[in-house]
Amino acid sequence: MIQYSFRTLAAAALAAFTMTGAATAQVELIFSDVNPAEVPRSKAMTEIFAKELGDDFAFQPYFGATLMKQGTELIGLQRGNIQMAGLPPSDLAQQAPEFDILGAAYVVRDQAHLKAIFDSEVGEELKAIARDKLKVEILGTFYYGTRHLNLKGDKDYMTPADLSGVKLRMPGGESWQFLGKSLGANPVPIPYTELYTALQSGVVDGQDNPLPNNRQMKFHEVTDQIALTGHNVGFGMLLVSSMVWDELTDEQKATMQAAADKATAWSDQQYLDQEAELVAFFEGEGLKVYTPDLDAFRAYAQEQYLSSPLSDNWPEGMVDAINDL
Repeated sequence: MIQYSFRTLAAAALAAFTMTGAATAQVELIFSDVNPAEVPRSKAMTEIFAKELGDDFAFQPYFGATLMKQGTELIGLQRGNIQMAGLPPSDLAQQAPEFDILGAAYVVRDQAHLKAIFDSEVGEELKAIARDKLKVEILGTFYYGTRHLNLKGDKDYMTPADLSGVKLRMPGGESWQFLGKSLGANPVPIPYTELYTALQSGVVDGQDNPLPNNRQMKFHEVTDQIALTGHNVGFGMLLVSSMVWDELTDEQKATMQAAADKATAWSDQQYLDQEAELVAFFEGEGLKVYTPDLDAFRAYAQEQYLSSPLSDNWPEGMVDAINDL
């Protein structure tokens, strides 16, 4: 069952209609996102995207899952309840399993590689799948940060073999749990809000998150080291309903795309700047920060995926094409 209020959606639509006025030809864009309003990717939507759209559009954002519950936004786009959303590839993979490839370990290497993927023929194929199967258009990607291993103890974890027996917290769900396994660890599902206590009490030996998340949640207070494995790139896709996109003029499409390009570029840079500063911060807090054998981790992880059913839905040849970029 979809967990959002139709009364709330109706009120949002009415507010947007009132704001635009019955006599105007503005395109209504109700945007739903689970992220807080104060994070860079949300600010990019309100402070850059909305302003760059111009008078042809009426942009109305809702952050922090205040309009729609996480996991329901894609259906909301398809039903016309909302017109835009920011969603991770795992949400799209619920209806188009091809998108699972983007969440596998070491497929997307970093922010630059992410942009290269969506600027390539691979990106065009993914956009076509989104259009044909999901009825949404991918306008761009928001980089959230690269996930690294944050562990207790003073042992160096240089290869997947070193993680044997390590209880590594990973988010719930088959794909996330397999990601932990593909690193050589023993994955344990723990809710994000309970992770600090789980680390503190020894329920788990470590966790993986982008560096900004580690600082925000103060995981450095209950861990001893960070291995810069860079095994997964967190990102979301800025989506607009195909029903809306197909009704736009060429000029309006160009305006929206340019606004998306500017907003995503600004947001990405904010996260890159934070990551660059945080290595020194964590070292200053007494954590050991080091780079393990990335070739060993990458080879082991991709072997695990390619020999598992999780890769069955990957488009033929796509992982090689991504690796070659």
